Amino acid sequence: MSIRVLVVDDSGFFRRRVTDIINADSRMEVVGVAQNGLEAIEMNESLKPDVITMDYEMPVMDGITAVRNIMQRRPVPVLMFSSLTFEGARVTLDALDAGALDFLPKNFDQIAKDAVQIKRALTDKIAAVAKAQNKAEVQKVSRPVVRGKLKQTELVVIGTSTGGPAALQTLFKSIPGTFRTPIIIVQHMPGSFTKAFAERLNSLSPLMVKEASDGERIEPGHVYVAPGGMQLMVDRRGSGSIHIRESDERVNYRPSVDIAFASAAKHYGNKTLGIILTGMGADGREGARLLKQSGATIWAQDEDSCVIFGMPLAVIKEGLSDEILSLKDIGPRLTEEVT
Repeated sequence: MSIRVLVVDDSGFFRRRVTDIINADSRMEVVGVAQNGLEAIEMNESLKPDVITMDYEMPVMDGITAVRNIMQRRPVPVLMFSSLTFEGARVTLDALDAGALDFLPKNFDQIAKDAVQIKRALTDKIAAVAKAQNKAEVQKVSRPVVRGKLKQTELVVIGTSTGGPAALQTLFKSIPGTFRTPIIIVQHMPGSFTKAFAERLNSLSPLMVKEASDGERIEPGHVYVAPGGMQLMVDRRGSGSIHIRESDERVNYRPSVDIAFASAAKHYGNKTLGIILTGMGADGREGARLLKQSGATIWAQDEDSCVIFGMPLAVIKEGLSDEILSLKDIGPRLTEEVT
């Protein structure tokens, strides 16, 4: 059964191109198009799509207001289109707060050129968020709670992708200002988004949250967000430092959880706690393997609290997770067991 998609955008050109791309994929079909947020709300209820692609800036009603209304009246996965600017990042984060599940850059040039990469990104994202609405049952894995195991943790590294912004906001609201162990966040995001995201987390958390910069010291009570489009690595020598490097074109994710985990395995070893949260794909699996080989501890978010269970599942299936935790339990466990 194909995925039913509602396309919402005030640009006739963009609606047509997005519709053509979606209809060319055998997994999905466009069941309707809307020119503004108000039409989107009405067509969501009449057409009952499985996924909505949503623009932000539209006449009559903007995308964020539409998303809020959709989540109240008939919740459905929403994929936002976003401009690659700092202000666009803030708007997209507002849309994610309102209930949108994920976003894609709105790149008219690539759409117009019929670029294969943007086609694949769009259809794969639609397929992923559709699965979030109808999660397949997987075997639940339970593990014993080992109290006191993490008392010597010197670094926490968190990896996440789709659903991560909302999950991280929930997590950091539950961690008190007395928490002193440094935290690294690797969230799949464009380069123009991570500074705005770090600022948003900083406004919600009693900890100091900032976008990481090359060469800075790792300080207690600080949270460092890996810059989008780059790779973050850590070094324990001295008092500990962060290194930001250009990404190899062969690496799919920029930033990559695998690369950050691998550097933590090398320099912090069994003093590391790696946490894998919601996300599409398997980034973090090989890095988690290296962490486990160094004696580190791995936590994975459980399926029920994930938007997309891909990244945690990839780690769990390989037997790399020490515990599988609901999102609501991760903050309290960190507070209790990590010093």
